[in-house]
Order: sequence, then C-alpha cells, then structure tokens
Amino acid sequence: MSSGTGDDSGHCSTADSDGEVAEEIAIISFERKMDTAEEIVDGIGDRYESIDVLEYHSEVFAEHWGEYDCFVGLMASGIAMRKTAPLLEDKWDDPAIVVVDEELTWAIPITGGHHGANQVADDLASMGAVPAMTTASEVADKQGVEKQAKALDAHVVNGESTVATNLAVLDDDLGPIERLDGPKAVLVGDDVTVLKRNADDGVVLGTGSVSGAKSDQFLAAWERALEEAGKEWDDVEFVATGSRKAEEEGMLEAAASKGLGVISLSKEDLERYEGPTPSRSRELIGWPGVAEASAIAAGRGHELVLEKRSYDDAVTVAVGR
Repeated sequence: MSSGTGDDSGHCSTADSDGEVAEEIAIISFERKMDTAEEIVDGIGDRYESIDVLEYHSEVFAEHWGEYDCFVGLMASGIAMRKTAPLLEDKWDDPAIVVVDEELTWAIPITGGHHGANQVADDLASMGAVPAMTTASEVADKQGVEKQAKALDAHVVNGESTVATNLAVLDDDLGPIERLDGPKAVLVGDDVTVLKRNADDGVVLGTGSVSGAKSDQFLAAWERALEEAGKEWDDVEFVATGSRKAEEEGMLEAAASKGLGVISLSKEDLERYEGPTPSRSRELIGWPGVAEASAIAAGRGHELVLEKRSYDDAVTVAVGR
C-alpha cells in the first residue's frame, strides 16, 4: 500500500538532502498486525510524502534498505535491531528506525533519532503513543542543530561536526546560528556545523504571546502582519520566538499547519537585537520584546520589515528579514 499526499501540514514539509527530515516512510508489520498498520497510515499518513505498508519477512529490511527515510517496525524492538544492525553503515545515510507496539503504547526511536526517528515518534504521539527518545538534546528539552536546521529549512553540510555543536547546545554555549551571505569564503574548524539553505531567503515571523494563546489567534495575527508587510505565506521562512515561549502549544500547532519550523532564541540572544518599540516585558520580567527582537535576530539582514503589531491582546508579531 502506498499513500502519496503532497500535503504541506505537519512535520514533513521541509525539503532536506541530508536526512534530518523523514518524508518517505515504510511501516513493516506482521500480517496479524496489519489493522494497526492501517490505523497508523490513517492517523499520520497525510504528514508525509508517502507511507507504505510492507509485510514482514526475514529479508524485508535488507530488500528495501535505501528506499525509505524511516522504517516503522510494528514489532518487538529485538527483531528490528537484529535485522537492521548488519545493514547500518553511516548515520547520515542510513534510514531512521522506530519501533512501535501493537497497542500504540510506545514509539521507540532505535537509530537516526536526529534524522527522522524522533520526528516520526513525535507524530505517533498524536495517536497516543509515548515517544521514548534517548538523544541527549531531546532528553534535556533543547533544540539540537539538526532540529534547528529543519526549522530553518536548511540541511547540515558537515555531519560529523554535530557531535561538538550539540554538546555546546547541552551546555547552553552554542548561541544563535550565524547567517552569512556570499559570495564569501569561510574557514571553519571541525566543531563548527555548517547549514545550507534549501531555498531562497524570505521573511521571519518574530512572535510573542500571552500564555495559552490559541492556534487560530496566531494564524490570524500572522496573516494580518503579512498583509501589512505586503508579503505572502510563501515568503515566510520560519517562526522565531524567545526560549520562554518555545513550548506554546497554540504557536506550534499554527506553525505546523502552515508547514513552518519554529526556532527559539535565548534572552541573551534577543538582547543583542532589541527592537525599537517599548515593551512591557522589559519592565516586568527584564526580557526585551520577543516579537521584534526575534524577528531582527533571526532575519538574514537583521532588520525589520514590519514593527511589532498586537492582535487580540494575545499575540504580537513583527516581520524581519
């Protein structure tokens, strides 16, 4: 069975050449568990370019190795581990592997956590499964460089560097991703991760909000800000916000519905790019205004296209580039 959707919602809207994003999925299932496999297709299939169901036999992983970004094994983890271990060569080329039980209780990334497995496990969580992630940045609830690359619609050029840079993420010592536009020659060391854009640069939606703001409030605010700025949804690269707002469910849901990534910036990052509009958050909690500062900090040219606008007394938006 195959399901090619081309839908822009959910996690899989970002093109990527280095495997940080899973777009083509294969569910491998025993015949007796096919109903659950079909349930997974119905539940999350529209988030991927394609999702196939393959019946398990002893050589099924080997036969289809390299055809898919991620295998979802509807089976015991031991089976998936024994059958795939001899096939593994390089984490940047190997497909991601997730196992899930028949009751959809657990979704366990086995390999390729930062290369699609965590993403698929997160999607399975929408069906009730608990994503059992063990990659260090996810355990620490931090945004590793692969996840940042996905949010920025970029891919990692030098994969081996991510060991050092993700350790810096864990130590809160990485700072914001620097944006350089050429022509330019750059000399970097082995501990510098280079990201390459997948598409032309556009604008950034710098966003702040009250706690608990709803998805439709974010969407309405972004829509009106884009209209004022004379921009379209296709011009938007991603959403930027402050780290204290990074887990706003309404914002994440709204961004996912438009196929946009979300990056979060620390207080220190935002203070380097404080915007021109006075903000009450500076008076109340010592933070710069999140909308303008994140739009400026994350934008290619570190400049505002549209100063902060407030909508519904719930969401603030500034447009940067």
